[in-house]
Amino acid sequence: MKAAVIHERGAAPVIAEFPEPAPRDGAVLIDVDTAGLGGWDVLGAYRLGVQYPCVIRGEGVGRAPDGRRVYFGERSVLPYGAWAERTLVPVEEVWDVPDDVDDRTAIAMGIAATGALVPLEQAKIQPGEQVLVLGATGTLGQIALQLARYLGAGRVVAAARSADALARLKARGIADEIVVLGGDDDAAKLQAITDEGFDVVLDLVCGQPMLDALKATRWGARIMTIGTGAGRKVNLDIADLLFRTLSCIGTGQRPPADRRAIWERLLRIAREQDIRIDYSDFALDDAGAAWAAQVAGPHAKITARVRG
Repeated sequence: MKAAVIHERGAAPVIAEFPEPAPRDGAVLIDVDTAGLGGWDVLGAYRLGVQYPCVIRGEGVGRAPDGRRVYFGERSVLPYGAWAERTLVPVEEVWDVPDDVDDRTAIAMGIAATGALVPLEQAKIQPGEQVLVLGATGTLGQIALQLARYLGAGRVVAAARSADALARLKARGIADEIVVLGGDDDAAKLQAITDEGFDVVLDLVCGQPMLDALKATRWGARIMTIGTGAGRKVNLDIADLLFRTLSCIGTGQRPPADRRAIWERLLRIAREQDIRIDYSDFALDDAGAAWAAQVAGPHAKITARVRG
């Protein structure tokens, strides 16, 4: 079968023939229609324990042997994955897609949207509170801004390094205000955009941006860190954390039944709230370009049409 294959640690994927997965007990053989790509796919492809060659794992939508249209997350049985004509997925990770949900929405409301909803609900946003999203221009950030408003935020502010991508969020009404990061005065810019300080910070990057955001929070603020793209180590002045709560949250390490319930709820929210995000669509044959776009930071959800 045709697949996007990684042949060694540090190598980009290439399109090649790959052995077909064989049926096995406890797993579902899926004909893949649409594959998704995210930041964890890039990081996870080179982690310890991966055997090469392997297919890009990813998440996707396809058809089960009984004809059901199904979603599956980044848990294909190794060495298989979504970026191939067929994959093999543990049965508990295969979830029916409603007829009125398109492939791209089913994928976007999986890992990315779960990563936004779980920490925002844990923050217990109160009606009218001010919410800041750090690293807001990616898929997770775009969804988080809209979910924060759905959960009661009175004002949502997007902060990231790309001025163009931030401007698009404000123009579409997804963010009330924007802050372009990457200068020497980021803390001052974040403080200037809020009157009494942010009540909730959803931090997708950690590092210096998180430290700068802390200075723009009010007493009682909740800072929810779920990503480390700007650095895992911080030189924290404990005074900046006084009367505030900092939580580091892993959003994907939940039982399959819990993740499925969150995903199904997010599908309903996406329909009811008309949640919109940017997509960057590729063909399977362009997997190398899709991979490079993800590494560069696409400000969009990358998907690929595998068949049809």
